[in-house]
Amino acid sequence: MTKLTQLYEQDYTAWAETNAALLKAGRFDALDIEHLLEELSEMGKSEQRSLESRLRVLFAHLLKWQFQYAQLSDPWREFDGRSWRQTIVHQRTELKILLRKYPGMKRLWTAAVQEAYGDARELAAEESGLPIDRFPSACPYSDEAILDTAFFPVHDSEGNHPIIGHNGPER
Repeated sequence: MTKLTQLYEQDYTAWAETNAALLKAGRFDALDIEHLLEELSEMGKSEQRSLESRLRVLFAHLLKWQFQYAQLSDPWREFDGRSWRQTIVHQRTELKILLRKYPGMKRLWTAAVQEAYGDARELAAEESGLPIDRFPSACPYSDEAILDTAFFPVHDSEGNHPIIGHNGPER
């Protein structure tokens, strides 16, 4: 076991700083290549997991907004969906920041939307108590709508999968 490999297991920050210094110095033969490759691979996976996680939460709340809101009893409806709306706004903000900081993630967008939507559909069904077939099987929201701060799906109490519109809060 090399000193650098040992450092990786004992002090990750020192290991990263040492490898950065070696790179700057052009000492490529001294790098801990095995762990560097592992860490670079994990960074990409971590970013993708973050993207999918934020999309999953956003989609679950958009689906509940669209399909459950109209079925809430009057006392619950009076809360005007504030909690859901706050979560939707927060996730959109975080997604925009993530895409701004890591523009390479845009290439993962389509796959992340598909992956996250399926999980969000199950989550929305579980949280709302509505049958899963009440929700569209494919993501009904356009890429533009997903990140549009003014977009809230039209409430639907009939189980239809309507054309999406703006049914957001009054400003």
